[in-house]
Amino acid sequence: MKLSARDATAYFARPDAGKAGLLIYGPDAMRVALKRQQVITALLGPEGEAEMRLTRLAAGDLRGDPAALGDATRAQGFFPGPRAVFVDMAPDTLAKAVAGALQDWRPGDAQIVVTAGNLSKGSALRKLFESHPQVYAAAVYADPPSRAEIDASLAAAGLRDLPRAALDDLTALAQVLDPGDFAQTVEKLALYKLGDSTPVSPEDIAAIAPLSTEAGIDDLLEVVASGRSDALGTTFRRLKDQGVAPVLLCLSAVRHFRVLHAIAAHPGGVSEGVARLRPPLFGPRRTAMQRQAQHWGRARLEDALAILVETDLALRSAGATAPQDALVERALFRLTFLGRR
Repeated sequence: MKLSARDATAYFARPDAGKAGLLIYGPDAMRVALKRQQVITALLGPEGEAEMRLTRLAAGDLRGDPAALGDATRAQGFFPGPRAVFVDMAPDTLAKAVAGALQDWRPGDAQIVVTAGNLSKGSALRKLFESHPQVYAAAVYADPPSRAEIDASLAAAGLRDLPRAALDDLTALAQVLDPGDFAQTVEKLALYKLGDSTPVSPEDIAAIAPLSTEAGIDDLLEVVASGRSDALGTTFRRLKDQGVAPVLLCLSAVRHFRVLHAIAAHPGGVSEGVARLRPPLFGPRRTAMQRQAQHWGRARLEDALAILVETDLALRSAGATAPQDALVERALFRLTFLGRR
């Protein structure tokens, strides 16, 4: 039987122990593996593999011994409880071997969980699972996770009843991270909040989000965008002493002000511009960027970008005579005064 995307999400969380098995297929091996892991854990419990109630069979072994799959489904283990047989990334040529195992399957036998890559409608393996009344077939595509899938990940990590702001940040984060990275981020968040009874906040998510930036450069750009010319010299020299190249500072400033311009120029307003950013911003940095975009406005941000582009061209010019440090520091001072108008 074929599962729709919505039904598949519910089935992965609560699979039917009375069925003979499941096929999970799709173009992204990581997404398929995560769903397979979720299903097997739901079927066998967290100790299923440790108690040897999970049998793994290589697709190559089944080509030489097609009956091995049926034998594995009927084999009895040392520990009581449900059992499963897992075949990873099965090619279409194994459809006959799987069909034989399904034909001999009886209630009480181990469930057959098969994963595969992208399968066309004409795939023999896909047709077998979609037409058989005792098994299911579910496609996993490279789409961002739905809110239901995010909620399921949070619940599995013990994170429940998150405030709306935190959920919005996690949803935005899920759009830009690979599934494995997002799963690790949720686990990290659960550990970060271990023993902390306060609600999850955007600041908590910003602290664990794997979107790293150079903190020192961020400090410098905050000084510039806030118009704090008195602090610019000290901050600039500290980065210079750390060996940060002037070209990197200039490029970082260009990226920063382009993001501010995208926020300020959004037709829905600054708040909507922040919400639409990809990759998203989190916690205090998002608040600061929103404040800066509101303060500067679209016109002054365009003037700022013109100064930075002019400086970048000067840095790259073969005939430049001024030291690069001086060029960049002068441009940043011009921006601080521009921001104070």
